[in-house]
Amino acid sequence: MADCGVVFEAADPPRAGTMAFWTTGEAGPLTVDAGQPGVVTVVLAEAGEVRSGVVPAVRMPVGEAVPALLAATRSGGQPAHPAVQFWAAAARLALHLVARRRILPGVSPAGVDAWRVGPLDRHDVTRIAELAAAMPALARANPLPDRAALELPDAQRLLRAFLDAVADTMPRTTALARATGATVFAGTEAHRVPDLRAWADEIRAGHDSAIEVSLRLETTDAQIEQAALRVVAQVHSRTDPGRVADAGQLWTASGHGFGEPERVDTILAVRRAARLWPVLGRLLDTAVPEPLVLGDEEVAELLDGVADRLAEAGIAVHWPRDLVRELTAGVVLGGRDGPPSDVPGFFGGDRVLSFDWQLALRDQPLTEAELDVLAEAHRPVVRLRNEWLLVDPELVRRARERHLKPLSAIDALGAALTGSVEVDGERVEVAASGWLETVRQRLADGGDGHEVSAPAGLAATLRDYQLQGLRWLAGLTSMGLGGCLADDMGLGKTITLIALHLHRQAGTAPAGGGPTLVVCPASLLGNWEREIGRFAPDTPVRRYHGAGRSLDGISDDGVVLTTYATMRLGVDRLAAARWGLVVADEAQHAKNPLSGTAKALRAIPAGARVALTGTPVENNLTELWSILDWTTPGLLGTLTGFRARWARPIEADRDAEVTARLSRLVRPFLLRRRKSDPGIAPELPAKTVTDRPVSLTVEQAGLYEAVVREVMAQIRDSDGMARRGLIVKLLTGLKQICNHPAQYLKEPQPRLVGRSGKLELLDELLDVILPAGGAVLVFTQYVAMARLIERHLRDRGVAAQLLHGGTPVARREELVGRFQDGEVPVFLLSLKAAGTGLNLTRADHVVHYDRWWNPAVEQQATDRAYRIGQTRPVQVHRLVAEGTVEDRIAAMLAAKQDLADAVLGAGEAALTELTDAELAELVELRRAP
Repeated sequence: MADCGVVFEAADPPRAGTMAFWTTGEAGPLTVDAGQPGVVTVVLAEAGEVRSGVVPAVRMPVGEAVPALLAATRSGGQPAHPAVQFWAAAARLALHLVARRRILPGVSPAGVDAWRVGPLDRHDVTRIAELAAAMPALARANPLPDRAALELPDAQRLLRAFLDAVADTMPRTTALARATGATVFAGTEAHRVPDLRAWADEIRAGHDSAIEVSLRLETTDAQIEQAALRVVAQVHSRTDPGRVADAGQLWTASGHGFGEPERVDTILAVRRAARLWPVLGRLLDTAVPEPLVLGDEEVAELLDGVADRLAEAGIAVHWPRDLVRELTAGVVLGGRDGPPSDVPGFFGGDRVLSFDWQLALRDQPLTEAELDVLAEAHRPVVRLRNEWLLVDPELVRRARERHLKPLSAIDALGAALTGSVEVDGERVEVAASGWLETVRQRLADGGDGHEVSAPAGLAATLRDYQLQGLRWLAGLTSMGLGGCLADDMGLGKTITLIALHLHRQAGTAPAGGGPTLVVCPASLLGNWEREIGRFAPDTPVRRYHGAGRSLDGISDDGVVLTTYATMRLGVDRLAAARWGLVVADEAQHAKNPLSGTAKALRAIPAGARVALTGTPVENNLTELWSILDWTTPGLLGTLTGFRARWARPIEADRDAEVTARLSRLVRPFLLRRRKSDPGIAPELPAKTVTDRPVSLTVEQAGLYEAVVREVMAQIRDSDGMARRGLIVKLLTGLKQICNHPAQYLKEPQPRLVGRSGKLELLDELLDVILPAGGAVLVFTQYVAMARLIERHLRDRGVAAQLLHGGTPVARREELVGRFQDGEVPVFLLSLKAAGTGLNLTRADHVVHYDRWWNPAVEQQATDRAYRIGQTRPVQVHRLVAEGTVEDRIAAMLAAKQDLADAVLGAGEAALTELTDAELAELVELRRAP
């Protein structure tokens, strides 16, 4: 096409436009494929003269011409004619716009359905202008019809017509017509749709107008004395942001460069806005749009959402600069209350605190008199502090109803700590006032505002973090509040509580009188008694346990020790006594709020309550609620409310904002330190945890696969509770097989050697550890397996002893003493009975013979050895049967980072909800290749 020019011939509708490829004939016949032969009149320049001439031409529809233009400019031969190059560039621009979905439906001047390019952004407009400026004369050589003079079409109008022609051609396919079931805007034939013109104009004005319309609110001194505003429609150029004019100026000669199309678009935009706010219809009631003076109700409508809806529709509302909109509302707690005479009694009773709306102008609270002025206002513009304020009607309502229903003392404290509260379904910021703010600050600082030192009667030196814990507990309990000391096992929670008892008995804290009751597992009674005798030798200690238990004559400065089981049996007697402090050691025993243990614990009144646990949350946040609702009743609300407000958004939705708010609420009442924290226990030696994979024996593998086949078949044929029970049966059986076939088969006098990979590995470990003078704790969750190991070790001549849930308290203390004194090097322990509380620092090796499906429980068991007092590095060995369900569970435990991840949060119970396919995948035995 080196000697072949091309011109575009616009038509109505745009898709009917054609490209005429022409030549003077001197270069021979045209070689354009397809098309209709004919002639075209073009403007030619010869010897400095301009004339028109009729030349041979081939006309092609735009849809067919675009590929020909693009192909001509891609050929590697002689360069294409300048006109061809230009229209090829225009075709590429058109296709780019279509590909970006920059097309809009419309109605052509002849009333036919037509697509066109748009909406165009500033970059598109610039690109079109630059391309039109570069249009060569021969690219528009087709003269305007019906003109005596030889004139060429306007370059930009001709280019826009071509872009519209491409846009009107590309969407029209047979497939589109079939998909939509309509031919209007889809088929190639012309459809007269003059009735759609108003609709098309609305689309153009809303999406592809050259102007934008906004509303400017303004006032004058005279008007503002009457609290009046007026609204003015103003027009902005999309391509030239500096061009702005009031709408009325478009109707006059001083139109700031805007013309008739912009005037029409302004009318359409105002009509569109009037559908959202009918008031604006009055702008068009006169020949020239005049500013509208708004009444109070109309201003209130703008404030009450109309302005937002207009903005969403692309019509901004600009408020006057001389009107202040910086009036805000929050809630203040205790603003009208003086300090109580008895703070501990205040939080423990049914006292309430004032709960009021507080309005502020530029963060400066309004006085009662100013609130009265606002409350009495019936107009959205109010004068306060020598300024005119634009006031949201909702703020006026809050000024009128400023005193809300009072909050209970504990609810007010919770709101002060979180910094927000819900009012009428809306969360608003809250601020504490007066003495409540002082309490909030004291809690945030982790103390009672006074320096606390170790009490004189304490026969020990507290570590810095233990002294911090004492200071924290003293501050809480002095206000009648409780808390949970959740330090890692072995960091000295017991000595911290002994120090707290002595501190309160010294009379340095309010409400410190009365004995202390310690409720703990039976295995810890002896430990508590020894520790009190060691660190507080002058403190009377009594066990409330056993057949001869009695509370008669207990000393006010004494400590009473009891077990959870005894507490449940004797709750009425314990509840009748006056306790200055109640301590729940290993408080996870009361993590189920519906259990008898939790209910009995709540029934015992006390001046203050403290929970001790290394795992305040093992599985879900309900456990945290159970502990803190006992230590500080009402802080977290009801259990149902806690689950809805806190647990579900955090555990299910991982809501970061709710998580942060709960953290602010509970942080003052829960002190958590870990051994790994900097400076907490630098004297602790290293701890190494090693997973020890073992292979199943041939007998174990055969038994494992047989049980999987048999029980999985039963599971597939069952549902409901029966199915869940079978799954628990399957998982339990497989874990027992992994331990030893004799455990699963319940053999009375089994042969133990050579049948279990785990037992063989345990022998290998002991053969290395014991000759080197080491001592070993072996944990298993099955007492039956512990007895088998005990018998096996006895047959091998290895000294070992066993502690389980049925071991009497006195015997437990004897076993612990023998191990700590080095008389027995191997201590076999039932995980449930000995996983918490015991001090077994003689051990430098811990063996988890079978895995407990909760990492926190395993960690607590390990901490029997890895705790303060341990002087040697601790080696932790976790035995895992390769290719089995144990292997898969171990991998899941390694990936479990927090509550929200926990498929295993409820242990085996969670796995009962797996599908058959998921369960089969979990328990399948995978043999090594």
